[in-house]
Amino acid sequence: MLNAARRTRGEAIFDTCNMILMLVICFVTLYPIWYVLINALNEGTDAMRGGIYWWPRIFSLESFRAVFQSEGIMQAMWITVAKTLIGTVIHVFFTAMVAYALSRRGLIGGKLYIWLGTVTLFFSGGLIPTFLLMKDLNLLDNFLVYIIPAMFSFFDLIIFMTFFREIPEGLEEAARIDGANDWSIFLRVVLPVSMPVIATIALFHGVYQWNDYFTGMIYMNDTTLQPIQTYLYRVVAESSSNQMLAAVPGGINRSVTSQSIKLATMVVTTLPIVFVYPFLQKYFVKGMMIGSIKG
Repeated sequence: MLNAARRTRGEAIFDTCNMILMLVICFVTLYPIWYVLINALNEGTDAMRGGIYWWPRIFSLESFRAVFQSEGIMQAMWITVAKTLIGTVIHVFFTAMVAYALSRRGLIGGKLYIWLGTVTLFFSGGLIPTFLLMKDLNLLDNFLVYIIPAMFSFFDLIIFMTFFREIPEGLEEAARIDGANDWSIFLRVVLPVSMPVIATIALFHGVYQWNDYFTGMIYMNDTTLQPIQTYLYRVVAESSSNQMLAAVPGGINRSVTSQSIKLATMVVTTLPIVFVYPFLQKYFVKGMMIGSIKG
């Protein structure tokens, strides 16, 4: 009884310390996001005085109004939305298609393809050869530069393959008896039962596409084709803060500053991913667990 009491007391102490540690980590992680949000919701000129840590001192939506009225920012936002949606759908479908083929044990040269793909996880051609390749493919200042190079990922292929190999072979055999070919099996049997791993990869790649600023910075000189992340990066890096204010139609509101517009734009670009994640979380967790059982 004494040993049981000691173990119970020790477990209680551990649980308390663990909870305190988790709360500290959550606070350190979430407070910067909260700080940006409350300063974006505060009146711009008042926010420049500082001292806003927990709640907006003078609530105002003028910075968000300026963001949504700016043609340059909204154009960049539409590019980001388009490349995220199109890029994610194509990436998931193409990677799943290749993974399904490689997951079949009868594929001729399958082991060779997997070995060659594994090499790409550790070695790449580098930035300069990649830039020259994009130039030769006429992808500079081309929207497709966001889509084509990101169509396939061998890391995601491994996750897909692990899942596909766990699908009972009886499903495919039954479909073949009914006269289905490989395409029909893949589209009508494999994909419908693969929603957990599809949601996982879609979340992975969707977040990548949404946050990617480097592609637009390297391959895009046309500002109308730059995503919002590249737009923000260039404004901050070039210290051209007044570029945002100049883009606001109807003149500059005195309650809006370049800093407040930056913060409001950061909130606008972050919230979509934050809202999407809870809807994919149950598939995300299940897909990750399945992908970690074998491999």
